[in-house]
Amino acid sequence: MSDTSADDMPPADLGHAGAVVDKAIEYMTSQNIGSLAIASALLGGALGLLARSVSDEAIAQILGNALASVRNGELRQMSGHKPTA
Repeated sequence: MSDTSADDMPPADLGHAGAVVDKAIEYMTSQNIGSLAIASALLGGALGLLARSVSDEAIAQILGNALASVRNGELRQMSGHKPTA
């Protein structure tokens, strides 16, 4: 028996969705929209979609995981960038 449940597996279309988001970011950047505005809009949209799709507890778990990644430096390692402020 596997320790990985179906809920732990990434959605099959995650790669496609990520590519679409990457293109949207590229487009907004080419329109001289600032990084903070882009990130805030994407985060707000993602939270809105989650609110329509999953429970508040699931959203809290997702945000908790994201916060843990920030606190332990995983996001900086993935981006390869140092903070600017």
